[in-house]
Amino acid sequence: MKTKALLCIISIVLISVTTLAQENEKRFSFEFSSGASVATQKLAGTSLNTGYGFEGIFHYRFLPNTGIYAGWGLNSFGADESFAGNDVCFEETGYVIGLQFKRPFGDSSLQYYLRAGALYNHIETENAEGDIINDTGHGLGWQLAGGIDFQLGNNWSLTPGLKFNALSRNAEFEEVSRKLVYNYISLRVGIAKQF
Repeated sequence: MKTKALLCIISIVLISVTTLAQENEKRFSFEFSSGASVATQKLAGTSLNTGYGFEGIFHYRFLPNTGIYAGWGLNSFGADESFAGNDVCFEETGYVIGLQFKRPFGDSSLQYYLRAGALYNHIETENAEGDIINDTGHGLGWQLAGGIDFQLGNNWSLTPGLKFNALSRNAEFEEVSRKLVYNYISLRVGIAKQF
C-alpha cells in the first residue's frame, strides 16, 4: 500500500514539473473576497439576520485547469433574540483547503471556477458588548463555491461568485448542550492577483 501511495505522489510531482517546464504562465495567486451571507436554516432554533464575511486564499495551479487553494476566513451573523441572549453575534472563523477547477469560456479571457474544500473552523458567540461568551473549538466542515473570473489586466482579476459553507459544532450554554449547525450561502466579490 505504501508503494502505491509513493508512486502516486511521484506521478503528481512529475506532472507538475513537466507542466511547469512547458508553460510560463503565472501559477500562484492571492484572492481577497467579501460579501453578504444568508443562513440556510435556524441555528439551534435561532433565526439569524443577514450576515457578512470575508476570506483570503492562496491558489497554486499544478495542472492547466486544476489547482489547490488554502486560506482563512470569517463569517458573522447577528441575532436579535437567541438561546444565548438578546443582541448576540455568531462568528465562524478558521481555515479552508481545497481543489479548484478553472476553465475559460471558449477562446475568451473570461473564465469560470468551481471549488470544493474542507473547513477547520470554530463558532464564537459574542454578546452585545463584543465579549466572547462561548467558543465551540475547531472542527471539520466543508465548502462548495463557484463563480466567474474577469481578467482586468496586469495579472489582476475580479472574482464574483457564490459560496456554501457547512459546519456543525457542539456548544454548552448554561449547562445545556446544543448542536450548532452553521450553514450559509454567501454572495462574494473578490479581487485576485496572479504572481
